[in-house]
Amino acid sequence: MDSFTPITVSRTSTRDERQAALYQIYQQILERQPYAYERRSLAKAEKDFLSDKIGVRRFLKELGHSEVYLNSFYHTSTNLKFIESCFKHFLGRAPFNSEEVHDYCNVLLTEGVHHLITAILDSEEYRKFFGCFTVPHARHPRYYESPKAYLESDLLNHEYYAQRGRAIPTLYWHQLGLNCDGGVCIYIEDEELSVTQSLASSAPATATSPDASRLQDELLEILNALGADEAKALVSSLASGQKRPG
Repeated sequence: MDSFTPITVSRTSTRDERQAALYQIYQQILERQPYAYERRSLAKAEKDFLSDKIGVRRFLKELGHSEVYLNSFYHTSTNLKFIESCFKHFLGRAPFNSEEVHDYCNVLLTEGVHHLITAILDSEEYRKFFGCFTVPHARHPRYYESPKAYLESDLLNHEYYAQRGRAIPTLYWHQLGLNCDGGVCIYIEDEELSVTQSLASSAPATATSPDASRLQDELLEILNALGADEAKALVSSLASGQKRPG
């Protein structure tokens, strides 16, 4: 993440630079490039963005309010999961706590989905980190409230949509001790033995996925930077499934 350079456009950006920014916007917000039929409905907003009539934040509002985005994430998810997706896409992080989710859920229920997305894009946090011309992206670790908040966001930012279902946000399935891999949530205690046996029979004992290895390295860096008391408090706050290595 240290080598990541945010993509920013300005009045002096070339069309090619704006085209590159547009590609990154779709990767961040839709987690893919739009299909041909979807692109037709976004044609005017794309044209305005590429011709410098609107900036990144204005284009994000057009995209977030579009049926392309809503069909991909809103109509196929629970309200809570959709709010988590909006945090990931527009703020580059997972919700910090239940209070954040509750506040935005009230906006969604009382004012509608368009107002929810507008509230996020008009928030002081969005303006501080991305302004009007920077494409949203996953935050650097130093911008999180705590190591636990960073780890929650890191998990969310590196999973593909619906990898852990379309109902329960990671914030809650961690708190409840659930494992929602594969889209079906089960209690970690109920699956722990069978998962261990499956891993033992299908891979060498020393095998570790690249993502798991990277996350372990980052966790060690964070723990080394903490004092002993803070490190103990972090470990004790994690769900039992998060404490297991690998």
